[in-house]
Amino acid sequence: MQTTFFIAAAILYAVCALLPARRGSVVSGVTTAAWILHGAALWPDVLSNGELRVGFAFMLSAALWISVAAWWLENRNFALDGMRRMIMPCAAVSALLPSLFPGSLIPFSEQAQSPAFGWHVAIAVMAYSTLTIAAFHAVLMALQETRLHTRSAKKGWLGAAIDQLPALLTMEKLLFRMIGIGFVLLSLTVLSGIVFSEQLFGRALRWDHKNIFALLSWLLFAALLAGRRWRGWRGKTALRFTLAGFATLALAYVGSRFVFEVVLHRGFT
Repeated sequence: MQTTFFIAAAILYAVCALLPARRGSVVSGVTTAAWILHGAALWPDVLSNGELRVGFAFMLSAALWISVAAWWLENRNFALDGMRRMIMPCAAVSALLPSLFPGSLIPFSEQAQSPAFGWHVAIAVMAYSTLTIAAFHAVLMALQETRLHTRSAKKGWLGAAIDQLPALLTMEKLLFRMIGIGFVLLSLTVLSGIVFSEQLFGRALRWDHKNIFALLSWLLFAALLAGRRWRGWRGKTALRFTLAGFATLALAYVGSRFVFEVVLHRGFT
C-alpha cells in the first residue's frame, strides 16, 4: 500500500507539472491529492516502534513534500506558475525515491525519545525545505533575468510560465523572505544539534562532514543576509550565494547519505 501511494503521488505530481496555467482549480486539486498521498506514504514509516528511519531518500522526499505545500501557499498570493513547472517534477522523483532507497532504521536512545529531539528533526526538515524553495526562486530569477536580456527568447511551456512570474523586484523580495525564514530555522537546527550531540555522543560538536557542511552553509547564508543589510547585495551576487548555500546544505546530509548508501553501500554513520 505504501509503495502504491508513492507511485500514485509521483504520477499526480507529473500530471500537475504538465497542466496549463489556465486550469488553476484543476492544478490546485491535483496538487492537494498528490500531497496527501505523498504524506500518507511518507510519514508513518519515518517514526515507528521506537525507531527512526534515516536515509537521503526520506530526507529529500520529506523536504520536497513540505516545499510543495510552501509553493501552494505562496502561489495563492503571487503568480508562481513557473515554479510549479520546476518543483513538481522534482517532487515526482522524490516521491519514488523512498521505495527504491529505503535507508535504514536506527533505535532511539533514551535522549532521542524526548519530544525535543522530534522538534529538532522537524525543524531541520523545515529548514531544508524552506531553503529548497529559495533555491528554486533563485533559479527562476536567473532564467527570468536571462529572458529579459535575450531578444529572441523562445516561448515554450517553461518560457511562457517564466513570463507570467511577478516582476524581478517582487521575486527578489520573496527570495530574501524565504532565505530569512530558512536561516532562522537553520540556526535553530544547528543550535539544537549541538545540544543533542552532547547528549548522544558526549561532545558538543562532532567535526564530521555533515556538521562541517551545515556550518559552512550557515556562514554563506549569514554572509548573504549581512551583505544584503549593509552592502545592498542583490542580483547575481545574491543568486550565487543562495545557490552556493543550498548546494552546501544539500551536501551536509542528503549528499553525504547518498554517497554512503548508494556509492559505498554503508549504513548509518
